[in-house]
Amino acid sequence: MRAGWVMRRGTAVAAVVSCALLLPGCGASADSGSPATGAKAVSSPATMAAKAAAPPRPVPHGKGSRVAEDFNGDGYRDLVLNDLVKDPEDRLGDDAGIGIVYGSEPSRPLDPSVRQLLTPARNAARTEGVLPAAFDAEAACDLDQDGYADLVVTTDPPFDGTGMPPVPLQMLFGAANGLTGKAVKLRIPDRARFGNEWPGHPVCGDFDGDGSKDLAVTAGGGRLSYLRGPFTRAGAPRAAAEALAGVGPVLVSPDLAPDVNGDGYDDLVSATRPHAPGTAGRGTLLLGGPAGPGRPGGTYTFKAVKPRPGGLPAGEETPTTDLLRYADFDGDKKPDTVARTHRGETKDVITLHSSAAEKTVTFSTAVFSTQQR
Repeated sequence: MRAGWVMRRGTAVAAVVSCALLLPGCGASADSGSPATGAKAVSSPATMAAKAAAPPRPVPHGKGSRVAEDFNGDGYRDLVLNDLVKDPEDRLGDDAGIGIVYGSEPSRPLDPSVRQLLTPARNAARTEGVLPAAFDAEAACDLDQDGYADLVVTTDPPFDGTGMPPVPLQMLFGAANGLTGKAVKLRIPDRARFGNEWPGHPVCGDFDGDGSKDLAVTAGGGRLSYLRGPFTRAGAPRAAAEALAGVGPVLVSPDLAPDVNGDGYDDLVSATRPHAPGTAGRGTLLLGGPAGPGRPGGTYTFKAVKPRPGGLPAGEETPTTDLLRYADFDGDKKPDTVARTHRGETKDVITLHSSAAEKTVTFSTAVFSTQQR
């Protein structure tokens, strides 16, 4: 990641939000301009979101599930959003935070009215008394084996440049009411680290096949830190050996199924540069096994997935469409696409196209600007 979000009401909310935020020609309100001219100025996305979007609804309480990226354990995959639009007057401000849109029943795979905004002020752990400014989602899986997915985020802790840097990764634990509370710092034992580089690019997977999710994290000198799960609520792995050699500077999860060769062990991909979801690319497959990941599995090829763009009003800049997720959100065992079409940092539309063509969810991340940051 950075990346890793009821239809009776949810679809209506999505449609209203999409229309009011993005398509002034379909009934969006406008603020009155000067009485002398009678001109009208179009409201900012944040203002229109406040007027049009339903207030956030409570997160449904789940009882735990085995569905991937299901933070509240209700059996539906949730969506993590790193890039949230800003108000035009605050485009140079701090990162807007991480948005979570919770999954719903198959007829409406995501419900944008059931959402949470995660911010450093509310959810990050301090380092030496300092809250991080950066707060980006990186990976999601059930790390403590309680039936609720957890979120791994990367931060920017203070560092004087001397010696081994602190671990910038933090963990937010899922529960029946979703992701709440304060994160804890990921603990990487010194024996599992190598060199003086920042640990990063975490990848979740059951690499040793014992039923618990593990983490693989880059270390220095072409090595990775292999952290065996389950993890404690204090952020510590069950076990960790010396850093494993033979990897590139970036770790990536394989497309779709983490167990590429079907042998019962999840695998990961080593790459020379970050891989953008939906783009073609190549890396080296590292096969899992009883001792964890690391056995070379040959060249791995990422397949290109072309997302359909969402509609934005005409503007001076050409909008960009990025694939966010290619995964099953409606429970039919077929991958769906979630794309973000945006123009700069102030306008966007998120569109989920289900594998069943009639199922589409559309909204703007401006809905998160109505929530206090």
